[in-house]
Parts: sequence; C-alpha cells; structure tokens
Amino acid sequence: MPEDSNKISGVERAAILMLALGEKDAASILSHMGPKEVQELGLAMANMSNVSTGKMESVMHSFVDTLRSQTSLGVDSDQYIRNVLNNALGKEKAGGVIDRILLGRNSKGLEQLKWMDPRSVAELIRLEHPQIIAIVLSFLDSDQAAAVLSEFPERIRPEIVMRIATLDGIQPAALQELDEILEKQFSGASNVKSSSLGGIKTAANILNLIEGSIESNILEQVASADPEVAQEIQDNMFVFENLIDVDDRGIQTLMREVASDQLLLALRGADEGLKEKIFKNMSKRAAEMLQDDLEAAPPVRLSDVEAAQKEILTVARRLADAGEIMLGGGGGEEFI
Repeated sequence: MPEDSNKISGVERAAILMLALGEKDAASILSHMGPKEVQELGLAMANMSNVSTGKMESVMHSFVDTLRSQTSLGVDSDQYIRNVLNNALGKEKAGGVIDRILLGRNSKGLEQLKWMDPRSVAELIRLEHPQIIAIVLSFLDSDQAAAVLSEFPERIRPEIVMRIATLDGIQPAALQELDEILEKQFSGASNVKSSSLGGIKTAANILNLIEGSIESNILEQVASADPEVAQEIQDNMFVFENLIDVDDRGIQTLMREVASDQLLLALRGADEGLKEKIFKNMSKRAAEMLQDDLEAAPPVRLSDVEAAQKEILTVARRLADAGEIMLGGGGGEEFI
C-alpha cells in the first residue's frame, strides 16, 4: 500500500525513480547533473534495498503530481503521463502504476481501501453486488485482493473470480456506482474515468496468492460454469512447480532472496525435478546441507508447505516485475 511520500527524502525519491527507470534512461538523466548531484544520488541508489511496492507507488504519485503541475501547456496531461511512464517503464510494468495513479486520483475511496486490512475491506463490500466486489479486488494489489477474497464465503468466491476474469475494463457508470458506495463510508466521491483493470491475468494473479485448497475449489467451480475461462486462468497462473522453467541465473537470483527455512519448507511439496534444479544452482555444501535437512525434517502440514511456496512465488513475481528474472523460462538469455 502507498506510503506517505512526505516521509521519504527528496534524494531517496529521486533514487527510487532512477532505479525504476532502468539503466539507459537513468544514465541519460544523470548526464545532465553536476558531479555533486551525481555523487549524492548515486550514493542513495547504492544504499537502496528492498524498496516496498507502497514506497514505489508513493514516489510515482509524487512524480506524476509534479508532472501535472509542470505540463499545463495545452496538452492532454493524462496522455502525457501515460506516454512518459510507458516509455520509462515499458507498457507491461507501467500499466498497473498508470491505472492506480489516474484512477486513484479520481477515486479517493479506492485508494483508502489499500490502507485497510483485508477483513475490514471484505466487511465493507461484503453485501455489495459481485460486480462491485470484482472491481474493488481488481484495483487492489494481488496479495491484498487474495487475502480479501479469502474472507468471503466459499459459495461466492468462484463468481467473484469469474467476474474479475471477464472484466473488460471498467465503464464510467460502474465506477460512478462504486464511488457512490464508497462515499457513504469515506465521504469522498469525485469524477470517474474508465480503466483497464480486471481480466484473466488479474484473476490468475489473485488465485496465485490464495491458499491452495481455496484456489482449487474456486477453479473447479469456475470450470463448471465456464471451462474456457477456467482454462485461460490456469494458463496464466504461475505455480511453484513452474519454477523449473526459470533459467539457472534466475533461480540463483531468487535463492538469494529466499530464507533457507522457507525454502526447506517449500521443497517438502516439490517434485524431484524441481529439487534437482534448486540443488544444482546452489554451492555444493549448501545443496548437501539442504538435502540432509529435507531427509531429516519431521512431517509438516500441507497448508504450511503451500504457504511457504506462495511466499516464494511472491518474491519471484517481485523480481520478475523488476526485470531481474524471467518467469516461464528465459531461454538461456543473458541479462545485459
């Protein structure tokens, strides 16, 4: 969830933006700075680690607000912002940021939901129409949406996922209805704009992060209602066993971000092929220790194993979004 950008220093905001832009664009910007500025900003970039999604979104919001105040030259500022962020981050990575900035600007109630715990969000929208629930979950980050979905009764979850998967953008009328509902709670409805939230990928991302037994049950019921939609969702889901398709360099990068006890627990439910993939991308000593620990480990609950796998998948998706690894197989390509 977004953090207060006022609590982030100016040089930290600049460093986060530079890291988000990528090497080429960041280098282009740095070339226009003086030695002192480059040194200060470079030091801040070097000290950056584990930048949260909330902090990144806060910086992007601040960046866009500054752009908007500087670009009133008779141009479409929204389109200008879309072009800048698409060019800086690429369409895939920029899409979610753009939606949250432009839609969030006009829908304060939605932004406030991202500060609430999943149970509170579920209680707030529990009695609303499933289409409204689907729109709200599509706007939230996938991990928060998954947690909110888990709070709903089992009988309604498949319908919500179906509506998310078949959501082809959000029409102004639907957003207006949502704003009116949230206005009752937050006293903050405003103008609406259409957005490209929702869709098969959003549904898949949410199910990727929900508890395994709940995920299976939802998919079974979605398949009963619409086999084609269920298959599309499954095709877009990235599950733990799919890590076997990640190239060796990607696995090595992922392993550096995963705690050893978490990996030990997650591998309890993995097939031998994936285990071997993990072992061969570790040092010989580390691999031997992990194998010994796996053999000696006592029985554990399946739910604990699935939870550990979900956490590792969350890390994998974060690294993929940052361009550090490629999910679904990198074809042996080198990163440059």
